[in-house]
Amino acid sequence: MARKGDFTEILLRRRIISQDQLNEARQVSKEQNTSLAECIIKLGYASGEDVMRAVAQEHGRDFVDLTEVTIPEAMIELVPESVARENVILPLAEEEDALKVIVSDPYDIDTVEKLRFILNRRIEIALAPRDKILEAINKYYSQIEGESADSVLQEFTDTAIDFTETATTTTGVGPGEQIDENSAPIVRLVDLMIKEAVQLRASDIHVEPFEEVVRIRYRIDGVLHKRDSPPRRLLGAIVSRIKILAKMDIAERRRPQDGRIKITAGDKDLDLRVSIIPTNHGQSVVMRILDKDNIKVGIRQLGLSEDNFQQFTQLIRRPNGIILVTGPTGSGKTTTLYAALNALNRPDRKIITAEEPVEYYLPGINQVEVKHAIGLDFARIIRSMLRQAPNIILVGEMRDQETSSMGIQASLTGHLVFSTLHTNDAPSAVTRMVDMGVPNYLVASSVIAVLAQRLVRLVCSKCKQQIQLPESVIRDAGIPAKLAAKAHFSKGKGCSNCNKGGYRGRQGIFELMLVNSKVREMIFQNQSAVEIRKLAITQGMKTLYVDGINKVIKGATTLEEVYREAKRSEQDVIAG
Repeated sequence: MARKGDFTEILLRRRIISQDQLNEARQVSKEQNTSLAECIIKLGYASGEDVMRAVAQEHGRDFVDLTEVTIPEAMIELVPESVARENVILPLAEEEDALKVIVSDPYDIDTVEKLRFILNRRIEIALAPRDKILEAINKYYSQIEGESADSVLQEFTDTAIDFTETATTTTGVGPGEQIDENSAPIVRLVDLMIKEAVQLRASDIHVEPFEEVVRIRYRIDGVLHKRDSPPRRLLGAIVSRIKILAKMDIAERRRPQDGRIKITAGDKDLDLRVSIIPTNHGQSVVMRILDKDNIKVGIRQLGLSEDNFQQFTQLIRRPNGIILVTGPTGSGKTTTLYAALNALNRPDRKIITAEEPVEYYLPGINQVEVKHAIGLDFARIIRSMLRQAPNIILVGEMRDQETSSMGIQASLTGHLVFSTLHTNDAPSAVTRMVDMGVPNYLVASSVIAVLAQRLVRLVCSKCKQQIQLPESVIRDAGIPAKLAAKAHFSKGKGCSNCNKGGYRGRQGIFELMLVNSKVREMIFQNQSAVEIRKLAITQGMKTLYVDGINKVIKGATTLEEVYREAKRSEQDVIAG
């Protein structure tokens, strides 16, 4: 029983979590030897902000919403950046002889004592979530340094005279000569470009050459945002600098190249997967930012409806069979599969994966990377991994007949197999495998479920406001009038938390098709994906569109986002 007034009691009282959820979090906390607050957040039962507000109330401390306060520069200057970053704290205000600082852990007495010694001041504390403090440290201290990608770019773009002066003063390059990849402004520009992208939660950085400019774009929550464009003459130096960081061949400009960059941003160690291809205007670069925190999500946090969540958690505990996750590139398939593997990763199970490439490294799981240059493809890896007696296998993608057949053989010999396919919906996965040359009786006897998914942006929680949708829009969306009357349609107004965009973060919309006896019979009969889809819907499968509309009704996302990712069909009936 939670002691009176502690943060769990407050969360229960506010109905943010249920007693069952609290009991589960306590069990996980004991098993993984982590704090209860951390477990509640990781399981997705409450946000970091909800938990921190409750902790602040328990300890009689102020809670600070860092998206709504502005800390003066004079206050930031009181604490050195190294101290702020090392201890994850931020100065807030001066109160008589004390300095009020924002921390994330009220129990961390050692940090408070260290700050009292370093700053020679009495310390009072206020509370905020750790990730928000880190964001604020990046924001405020980068302002003091006066250094940004834009400011470095200004060194090149003001005038041609300024450009040659900068070249001469910073690198010793003479007027009229080209700045190279090791010149100070280029090094700083590439470095700050990466840091800025990380700070803005970007998943990709795109450096694209055109006839007169170089376009730089960041993909944030699945949407590309344009940044200031460097002059065309800097393309060679920028690409060369990225190649040096990724340990690529600088001299090779005719062939595609791949590499990796390891960086540290704040307290995070990040991997950047770099891809360079030659285009008609020069070499185009995409850097994929791989943040390990992105794969620490539980199945609950993926966005599955309660029915789909219960069915999926039962499916992944089956001893054998194939579970396919389908969708286009960038639809979150890897995150879903890793969430399933994390849930199954126990000392009594052996898990082996075959991936191309290995993007994230998972502790306790044997991961093998496909290397076509030496003949190490999916089929060969699967053949070899079966000799290692695994319980669970993940195959990055079933892209041909040989790989699919090997995966099916593995499932039929008592292994649980996870894999992905590129199809538009769940029923199409079955016919796609048959099209690849796998006999339909093998598909029917091995595939136990197909999960199709897309990602939609979530309405920003800070500036969310309820809206009324016109009747014509509701009618076109297929939402019954009774359901619309009780709906919480929402839209983001735009604030500093979402960079004025109205959206922050993404969640999946899903379509889970269970392969039961009737579906299996249709596969045996070589029925089309359309017919299989009709049957699956009559048996309770909620389509991508229906799942998306249910999230719109709850106010999690908007109709525009659902329309962007899923289209309505005649069979899509939204239950009133």
